[in-house]
Amino acid sequence: MRRTKEDAEKTRLKVIEAALELFSKHGYSHTTLAMIASAAGFSRGPIYWHFKNKDELYEAVLHYSQEPLEQLVAQSMALQATPVQAIQYLCQHWFSLLLENPWHRQSFEILLNKTELTAEMAGTVRRERKLTRLIVRSLSSLIDQGKTLGELPEQDSEQSAILLYTALMGVTHTWLLDPKLFSLKKTADAFSARLIKLLA
Repeated sequence: MRRTKEDAEKTRLKVIEAALELFSKHGYSHTTLAMIASAAGFSRGPIYWHFKNKDELYEAVLHYSQEPLEQLVAQSMALQATPVQAIQYLCQHWFSLLLENPWHRQSFEILLNKTELTAEMAGTVRRERKLTRLIVRSLSSLIDQGKTLGELPEQDSEQSAILLYTALMGVTHTWLLDPKLFSLKKTADAFSARLIKLLA
């Protein structure tokens, strides 16, 4: 039977989802394509049909699972709200994604705790740097708007944006490394409010 584009895309997503689970559980180095194929219920053939090698599959996994964060940044910038409300929306939903979207959470676990960023990971590093700069630029733009409207005091917008982004990443990394240290579900709103106070 001839495969349709829809069938091919379903296969591709099944491979990505299996890889995401295994990279999160075992790390990049200790996960093989054979393990991924077995978990997805395929031979290695369908994997090589969609991806040249494990590195390309890894990048597809991160792109697939971090796309909700890119969408969140776009939503925050397009929000019909004041700049401070838009920043607060981004902070609150950053934590919501971690709590409610297991694939998104696993992508952070893989990147922050389960991957050695060697030369082979150059493409991944470039992509993550691009996403980081997008978030910082977006936050900086919102801070600029907040200053113009008198919502926020005069400050270096880029420095404040970097500080806010670093705080978000710090909470993320700490919680993923030791979830028993604190309940993100219970503290998410308080953390968001305190992060806004950093700008005030």
